[in-house]
Amino acid sequence: MYEEIIDDLQRRLSSKRFAHTLGVARAAVALADRYGEDPEEAYLAGLLHDCAKEIPLSQMQELVDNSSLTIDVDMYVNGALLHGVSGAILANARYGVRSSYILDAIRYHTTGRVGMTTLDKIIFLADYIEETRDFPGVEVLRKIAFEDLDQGVLAGYDNTIHHLLDQGLSIYYKTILGRNDIIRRIKSR
Repeated sequence: MYEEIIDDLQRRLSSKRFAHTLGVARAAVALADRYGEDPEEAYLAGLLHDCAKEIPLSQMQELVDNSSLTIDVDMYVNGALLHGVSGAILANARYGVRSSYILDAIRYHTTGRVGMTTLDKIIFLADYIEETRDFPGVEVLRKIAFEDLDQGVLAGYDNTIHHLLDQGLSIYYKTILGRNDIIRRIKSR
C-alpha cells in the first residue's frame, strides 16, 4: 500500500517537498515509538501531511467546496493554511484513508488546534523536526520533542508565531487558541 502512495507522491511533489515528506514520515514514526502511538498511523499521516501542498489554491478551494467541511474565510484564502484541510480531503478521496484520527492529524498539522490528539501533536512536530529542516533552533526543538511532547508542541507554536511576526504576517487565530490550550495542559500537570 505504501509503495503506491510513495510512487504517486513522488510524481506529484517537487523533489524537495518529496524529501521533506519522507523525512516527516520517518520523524513521525520515531515520535510515535517514543510516545506509544501506532507507528503505522504516524507513518501514513506523515506521508500524506503535505499531499495537497503544491496544488494551486483554486484546486484546494474546490476540494473544500465539494466536501462537507466548513472553514472560515481566513483559512479559505490562505494556501499555507488551507493545504492541511485540503490534504485531509485528498488523503481520503485519493488515497483511501478513512481514519478520522489520521485525517485530523493531516488537517491540523499546520495550524494546530484546541484539544490536539497525540497523533496531531506528532505530525505537527514531525513537520518541524524532520531531517531536512535547517533553521536556527531546530536541534533544540528536536531534543525537546523527544523529551516532552507538549513542551515540543509549545516550542513549535512559538517558533511559528515568532517567524510570522518577523515576516510581518498575520497569525491565524486558531493557532493562538491551540497554543493557549497547550499551555493550560502543561500547567495543569
